Amino acid sequence: MPATLEGQVTMEKTPSYWVTKTAPKRVHAMNPAVKLIAVVRDPVTRAISDYTQSASKRPGLPRFEEYAIVNSSVRWGGTWSVDASWPPVRIGIYSRPYRRWLRWFPKERLLLVNGERLVVDPAAEIARVQDFLGLKRVITDKHFYFNSTKGFPCLLKSETKPVPHCLGKTKGRNHPHIDISTISKLKDFYRPHNEKFYKISGINFKW
Repeated sequence: MPATLEGQVTMEKTPSYWVTKTAPKRVHAMNPAVKLIAVVRDPVTRAISDYTQSASKRPGLPRFEEYAIVNSSVRWGGTWSVDASWPPVRIGIYSRPYRRWLRWFPKERLLLVNGERLVVDPAAEIARVQDFLGLKRVITDKHFYFNSTKGFPCLLKSETKPVPHCLGKTKGRNHPHIDISTISKLKDFYRPHNEKFYKISGINFKW
């Protein structure tokens, strides 16, 4: 990590830290006083988004349904179930990585940002982040505008010089149509895992 001078906050973003089993221990060894931020969203939407990104890089990839749902007909008499081993599905079981991080850091050092709220009311979530980091609330609702093309808000770096910073080309892609029965199976699959995550975190994200 780069040196941080007095009055500065150094930030680093690596999404895979969230699910890498050795990351909490290693981060704690580096700095047990570090503050952690994780953005979480509806795991069903997250899985579809994950697949969409892969499909954009690999034309001809089988449909989402073929990965998310497996046929257990041989052993279970013709039932279809969610494939919890498929990474885009497995990552959405947030209680597992969250518990690993809590073994090394107190809950007060790990801020969970609501991914859905970050889209519809970015200023409110960014205010929470600024408070969590002990920063003055410099970024407000005046610094955001909604980009209808991307479907996400963009950040204005200055109120006087409105040069926007929007998501790059790899973000904000249109999701493919997913069969409604697959969506239903995924929601049923995640429901108990979501409830466990709400209980541990103390936050009901209402997914």
